Amino acid sequence: MTKLNWGMIGGGEGSQIGPAHRLGAQADGNFVLAAGALDVDAEKGRAYAQSLGVASDRAYANWQEMLAGEKDRTDRVDLVTVATPNSTHFEITKAFLEAGFNVLCEKPMTMTVEEGEEIVRVAEASGKICAVNYCYSAYPMVREMRHMVASGDIGKVRLVVTNFSHGHHGDATDADNPRVRWRYDPAMAGVSGQFADCGIHALHMAGFIAGDEVTSVSADFASTIPTRTLEDDAMVNFRMSGGTVGRLWTSSVAIGRQHGFDIQVFGETGGLRWASEQPNQVFYTPVGGRTQIMEKGEGSLSDEAGRLSRVAIAHPEGFPLAVANIYVDLAAAIRGETRSALPSASDGLRSMAAVYAAVESAGAGGTWVDARPPMFR
Repeated sequence: MTKLNWGMIGGGEGSQIGPAHRLGAQADGNFVLAAGALDVDAEKGRAYAQSLGVASDRAYANWQEMLAGEKDRTDRVDLVTVATPNSTHFEITKAFLEAGFNVLCEKPMTMTVEEGEEIVRVAEASGKICAVNYCYSAYPMVREMRHMVASGDIGKVRLVVTNFSHGHHGDATDADNPRVRWRYDPAMAGVSGQFADCGIHALHMAGFIAGDEVTSVSADFASTIPTRTLEDDAMVNFRMSGGTVGRLWTSSVAIGRQHGFDIQVFGETGGLRWASEQPNQVFYTPVGGRTQIMEKGEGSLSDEAGRLSRVAIAHPEGFPLAVANIYVDLAAAIRGETRSALPSASDGLRSMAAVYAAVESAGAGGTWVDARPPMFR
């Protein structure tokens, strides 16, 4: 099968997310890194791209040069990944979609709801794929949970409890570290800090597994380190269109927690539990029965979970391979296959609408606020 050409914007040397994308995109032989504008420092970005095997004429100074250089090539990139700072996502994603490129954008997709709605409209008009990197939804055992819920194995979902909490920003003496400070600066992060950074992963996962959409939220935000303008801890209650109740906690000051992303789904006839720090297992408890541990790689799992399992049972699969699973589905979609689990621009928009609703709710003492984007009401 012919490899697809892939281009990357951002994610340069020293980037936290760049290596995961490069490992993920190229893990299965679907993509080859053909073009890149990898760094805000043009020369540094060019040099690093070439060190990764990108030809000198496709190692670009910036995304504008990359767009101009790629759009008329017969071998132009089939997919562009946007892994730049949050405030640039909208402009870059919109420009490449309008030029007829498929795009994978890091989250959050945009900084505002209005921008998110514009991306949805542009993606629909272009006929191109606009995916958002909610990569935790691509772990095999998360896909198994989704399959079990859709198959009715736990009955109607009553309650979802999830959290994404860590303590890596809990040291007040490190609050001025530039790698930390920007996350709580409205000029760079937008209207929300921790909830927009980590909480929306948990919120997306809740809807993804339950097969439902969040309609309203009630939130409490706290800036536990006084120098921070935006929240570093949040509790968000939510309700879904099908009647499911949700509870979400997200924090960056929970010292002692490392990654801290887990989810529990409770239905009429059973419950499921998954944690990112033990991603190969799902705990399943049928009503009146014993708790069972389901392992990635078992022969009895769904086709969806089996398709995305890379190594034999009992061997761990981690974050880069979850990102790789997003690229597997992207490659299939670009080649014309249907991949309904691929996180879309609509998912990115719903997340941003939920962020703004949570900010409004927290500012109003926790009142319930409609979390649906205007275009989906």
